[in-house]
Amino acid sequence: MNQNRRKFLKQAGIISAGAMIAPQLLSAKAGDKVVGLQLYSLRDQLPKDVKGVIAKVAAAGYKEVETFGYSKAGGFWGLDAKAFSALLKANGLKTPSGHYGMDEYFVHGKTGDLESYIDAANITGMEYIVVPSINGEVLKSADQFKMVADKMNKAAEICKKSGLKLGYHNHNFEWKPVDGTTFYDTLINNTDPALVNMEMDIFWVVRAGQDPVKLFEQHPGRFTLCHIKDRDKTNTDINTEIGKGSIDFKTILSHAKTAGLKHFIVEQENYIKIDPYVSIAESAAYVKNVLHV
Repeated sequence: MNQNRRKFLKQAGIISAGAMIAPQLLSAKAGDKVVGLQLYSLRDQLPKDVKGVIAKVAAAGYKEVETFGYSKAGGFWGLDAKAFSALLKANGLKTPSGHYGMDEYFVHGKTGDLESYIDAANITGMEYIVVPSINGEVLKSADQFKMVADKMNKAAEICKKSGLKLGYHNHNFEWKPVDGTTFYDTLINNTDPALVNMEMDIFWVVRAGQDPVKLFEQHPGRFTLCHIKDRDKTNTDINTEIGKGSIDFKTILSHAKTAGLKHFIVEQENYIKIDPYVSIAESAAYVKNVLHV
C-alpha cells in the first residue's frame, strides 16, 4: 500500500486493527453513478459519532443517504434538521428520502408527527417521506387494508401541498393472505400512482417469495426508489455485501426503467466477520461498477 493511499484510508477512519481493506474500496469512487445508503445500516455507530459516521459514508463512495428515526425532540442523532443538512453538504451528500415512523397517523389518525416530518424533510432538501412499516394493529382484515390505503392517499395529499412525495417501504408481511387478498395488493391498487411511490426492498420481496421483475411489469412506474440488499447464500435470513449473495440484481435492475427507479439505496442490516465501513464500501463499488445503475 503506497503512502498516499494509506493516508487517505487513515483520514477516512476505515483502517482498523487487523482489518483487510477491500481492493474495491477506492474504485467505489469511480464513475458518476449516484448510489445511496440507508443509514439504518450504521444504526449502532450513528448515535455515538454522527459527524464521523457521515464522513465515512462519503469516503466509502456514497453520494446520497436515506435517513431513519427522526423525531422533533431528538432530531437526526442529536442534530436538528438545519445542522444535519449542513453536515451532509459539508461531506458532499444529499438526502432524497427519509424513513419516518407514521403509526401515530395510521393507528390514531393524528397528523402532528407528519407535520414535523414535512418540516424536517424540506429543511434537508428531501423529496420523499417514506413510511418504513405499519403497526400490525391496523392490518388484520381486508377492510383495514383499504382504510390504510385511503389514509395513505390523504397523507400523500398533505405532503404534496408542501412540495413533497410520500413513499412506502415493504418488508415481507405485506404478502400474507388475509380475506382473499394481501395488504400489498390492496395498497398498490388503491393508492394514487401520482401521489404514492413504492420503495421496493428487493431482499424482502425475494424473501416473501415474490418476483421483483413481475411486480415492476404489473405496476410500471410505481417504484421510484429501491433498497439493494443482498441475501446470504447460507443463512438466507440475513444480509451480505451486494454481489456476494444469491439475489440476481443484474436481471432485476435491468428493468429499472420499467419500474420507474430513480434512487438506488444500499442497505445492510448485519455484518458477518467484516468491518461495517469496508462492507458498505464494497457494496457501493459493486453497485456502481458491476450493476451500473
